Amino acid sequence: MPKRVTITDVARAAGVSIMTVSRVVNDSGRVGATTRGAVQRAIRELGYSPSQVARGLTTRKSMTIGLIVPDITNPFFPEIVRGAEDAAWNAGFVVSLANTVEDPGRERAALRNMEGHRVDGVIVCSARLPTAELDELLRRHPATVLVNRRSGDAQATSLVVDDALGTRLAVEHLLSRGRRRIALVTGPDRSASAIARREGYVAALTNDRLAIDPDLVERGGPNEEDGYRAMHALSARRAHVDAVVAYNDLVALGVLRAARELGLEVPRDVAVVGCDDVRLASLVTPALTTLRVDKYDLGRRAAALLFERLHGRVPADVTVDPELVTRASAP
Repeated sequence: MPKRVTITDVARAAGVSIMTVSRVVNDSGRVGATTRGAVQRAIRELGYSPSQVARGLTTRKSMTIGLIVPDITNPFFPEIVRGAEDAAWNAGFVVSLANTVEDPGRERAALRNMEGHRVDGVIVCSARLPTAELDELLRRHPATVLVNRRSGDAQATSLVVDDALGTRLAVEHLLSRGRRRIALVTGPDRSASAIARREGYVAALTNDRLAIDPDLVERGGPNEEDGYRAMHALSARRAHVDAVVAYNDLVALGVLRAARELGLEVPRDVAVVGCDDVRLASLVTPALTTLRVDKYDLGRRAAALLFERLHGRVPADVTVDPELVTRASAP
């Protein structure tokens, strides 16, 4: 086994003190350009890799950020993770990922675990914990960013998609095509996005002077099976639906599957609109009309906001507008 290169080896090769090498590695203290160049050259030639543990003791930073998502199997979130990881890598950080499987208990445990490991900051996507408890857990971290959730006391910077606007655009599109019995399949009970989408649904129907029919609102969830069950429930109570707006694209895929079983042709009998524009949305038959948001950019921007907070700045909350993409399921 080859001998591990140490900071002493670098100092000897560069003809400087160990303290000078430490200053170059940690970018702390004044080091002349010539000396810095000699140290950096020795690091490259020897293949020296500083211990993150030792570096953390010097800088009081772990060079790690936490990233918490509710379901890594949902194709909405891997693209966010990729964007955040790329931004973190470019900034010299690594990402510690936690998947909570839509369980508030696991979300709570992830935040506490990351506190114990002294990560430098945390990004939480689509948090499911109650606001008061979430804020209390976030206060224990040096810097925090929420994606698709707002903090109750400005403890975290929020990056949110305007889901109310998106759903309003979807319903207005369906109304313009003559649809009048438009159902909404909602999401998880503690989802801020689900609440916002219902607000957009109500606003669009109210603006068109249509009554809100409770029979057209069906409790759903985040996955395909939730959409499948919801569509069958709407059919069972004879809601006479001619369009469905789904919580997300996975739910919309479940609606499409149930519609086929029920002998309904999409879009002739029922139009279907999803949300998120995951890759599957354009590949299914019929291709899914949906609300597009750049997931990779959400992750990248979330990391950028977190780094601002790490540098002592408090950036303003950011709202991203979705774009309606019309395809065969609701032309």
